[in-house]
Amino acid sequence: MPSLTPAMRRIARRMLLLAALAACALGPAAHAQSDYPNKPLTLLVPYPAGGANDAVARLVGQKMGESLKQPVIIDNRPGAGTTIGTAAAAKAAPDGYTLVLGSLASHAVSPHLYAKPGYDAIADFTPVGTIGVVPMVLIVAKESPYTDLRSLVEAARRQPNALNYGSAGNGSPLHLAAELFKQSAHIQISHVPYKGGNAHTMDLMGGRLDMILDTLTSAAPLIKGGKVRALAVAAPSRLPELPGVPTFSEAGYPGFEVNAWYALYAPAKTSKEVVGRLNATLVAVLKQPDVLEKFGTLGVRTQPGPPQDLARFTQEEWDRYGKLIQASGIRID
Repeated sequence: MPSLTPAMRRIARRMLLLAALAACALGPAAHAQSDYPNKPLTLLVPYPAGGANDAVARLVGQKMGESLKQPVIIDNRPGAGTTIGTAAAAKAAPDGYTLVLGSLASHAVSPHLYAKPGYDAIADFTPVGTIGVVPMVLIVAKESPYTDLRSLVEAARRQPNALNYGSAGNGSPLHLAAELFKQSAHIQISHVPYKGGNAHTMDLMGGRLDMILDTLTSAAPLIKGGKVRALAVAAPSRLPELPGVPTFSEAGYPGFEVNAWYALYAPAKTSKEVVGRLNATLVAVLKQPDVLEKFGTLGVRTQPGPPQDLARFTQEEWDRYGKLIQASGIRID
């Protein structure tokens, strides 16, 4: 074999050096992927502690932490219609150690309502997986003259804007759910926004509001306690908790479905390997009997599935509520 010339030896040495540098660069990254996670994770929750959203995050975080062998720290960052906490998640490093509890508000509503939400709900996130949905229920006072959905709609058509509905605030999921129903039924009902809390529910029970489209989580105890009457559920089929309440489809409005929902997202550019690990962990958690039991008490229907399903669903919800908000002219700032 002919000996190498000095020039050839220099080229060979340069190639070996480049290969060594590449191995050093790739080595830590590959190692980081293989032993992920090797430190605690943070789950940003753009809601205050103590509510149903927080309860969902804490249950999922605890169970995923047990499976991943690393604690999942809950970091509540409420404010500005979920945009503060969600924007913080969008700016986090895409290393799999920061996640955010996404929802109807954070990823389909607030980005359309606020002029500067601080993030792009589609481009700035990598979907991890859907946690579940919470169906909406149309409720009226127990003494209300409206005993079914047809009688309420007929009254609204006879006297446009004479009836009213309450919500937890302008641009809230309850507000937009009722606006979607108004579009579907071609009626005009006046909106009465409240500043969070349960004041809207109290006014409904007191006869000062005609209706509310509320989450199953909030409505079910009132319905079962005989404090309000349910006219329809915005779900594809009747709910086990309310077997005697028809769906909107059964009541004459085919296909009308509206839910609050929860999902996990990571910052954009999080690796497929990390997302795959997180998704597999979430899917397994959502099948645990004690998790299903707890979510049942919260009215949450778990929907485990791949990241692609959440990506498609997020886009659909973004488009649906974007069109509604634009058509309704609703703005926060």
